[in-house]
Amino acid sequence: MRILRTFAGPALVGFLLAPQAALAVEPDEVRLITVTAVGQVAAEPDMARISSGVTTEAATAKVALQRNSEVMKTVIDGLKAKGIEGGDIQTSSFRVEPRYTQPRDGQAPSIDGYRVVNQVEILARNLDRLGEVLDRLVSLGANELGGLSFEVSKAETLRDEARKEAVANALRRAKLYAAAAGTEVGQVLTIQEGGEAGPRPMPMVRAMKADAVPLERGTETLEASVTITWALK
Repeated sequence: MRILRTFAGPALVGFLLAPQAALAVEPDEVRLITVTAVGQVAAEPDMARISSGVTTEAATAKVALQRNSEVMKTVIDGLKAKGIEGGDIQTSSFRVEPRYTQPRDGQAPSIDGYRVVNQVEILARNLDRLGEVLDRLVSLGANELGGLSFEVSKAETLRDEARKEAVANALRRAKLYAAAAGTEVGQVLTIQEGGEAGPRPMPMVRAMKADAVPLERGTETLEASVTITWALK
């Protein structure tokens, strides 16, 4: 007689040991440190961006538009004669809108004329003649001066120094925190660049006298921020 034997025991032992083995090979928990830092570099502006334009009013939209177009053409032609390239003059806003009377005795306001607004953005590349350009704008008939901002033509290249400083500041702080916590900074896991600060426009009055305009370009602070995550040893 043949005797059949089963070997369920080892299989059962293997089944019971499997969960314990899985727990034994789980990786250690990864410890991280994330720091956000900023870097700055000062640069002297070499360009200026001017927001200007012409506003005209008349009883009809046709007349208001005609007057506005005539003055605006004079302004643009005069700027080009002053050395501003055509590519550095760009229309930024154009509007034709009704002008309403003030309501009286409960009556509804009515249209008593039209207003046309034509605004341009001008890039002045020679700051030594910026005051002359502003004088020219007013003398040619521009009656809207919305703002002035100074710019650095090589800002992107110069901002690389600010980026390097931001990374150095982040690493310095990460090492400081890690040492205070009794550990060390390991390899970099992620690097994320943050926003960049740009020039702030200077508000200007609605109209100016065509006198000499004293302007100081000062310096621009180019800023870069970075967020870096390291593994801790």
